Amino acid sequence: MTDHRTHLFAQHIPDFGTVRVHPLDPASDADVVHRWVGEERAVFWGMNGLTRDQVAEIYAHMAGLDTHHAHLVTVDGAPAALFQTYEPAADRVGECYDVRPGDLGIHVLLAPAGPDGPRPGWTSALLTALTTYALRTLDRRRLVVDPDVRNTRAIARFERQGFVRGPAVVLPEVDIPDVYLPEKHAQLAFLERAVALPGD
Repeated sequence: MTDHRTHLFAQHIPDFGTVRVHPLDPASDADVVHRWVGEERAVFWGMNGLTRDQVAEIYAHMAGLDTHHAHLVTVDGAPAALFQTYEPAADRVGECYDVRPGDLGIHVLLAPAGPDGPRPGWTSALLTALTTYALRTLDRRRLVVDPDVRNTRAIARFERQGFVRGPAVVLPEVDIPDVYLPEKHAQLAFLERAVALPGD
């Protein structure tokens, strides 16, 4: 499949294809994102039960921010993941740990497995590409993730990727125009650039 969208980053992964990170288009990408976030497996993403238009509105709001960015990740043109980056100091997570210069928060939601099921090594390869983009292309020193404490699969996946657990925290409720986020019990974890990109 040919990928004609504007992209911010591209990396070829042998045996898997070319990963590209694109700015998310809240309108044209709403169908695929709504389908993903509405699945039971995405319950910790916090958008189960939202309509397509509500999902589009959330990402349209995000597109107007300088501190939070949403991306659609493709592999050889096929949608593969929703990837969000944000400045921790401008996010509720910044109230829960000591933010360092060069920190960047990330959220990742993978597309459903294809008809042949999960491909061994694929998740690790994709996360490696995304962390390379966040650390090298965006020139950051450390990444932070904040999965729900109940999302043990995600926590274990990040640890296998080199993230180190930090404290378990309670992210406060956010209730402002256009955005409502309930209180969240989260497990913080951090990935140092020196670990992810040794010798960089």
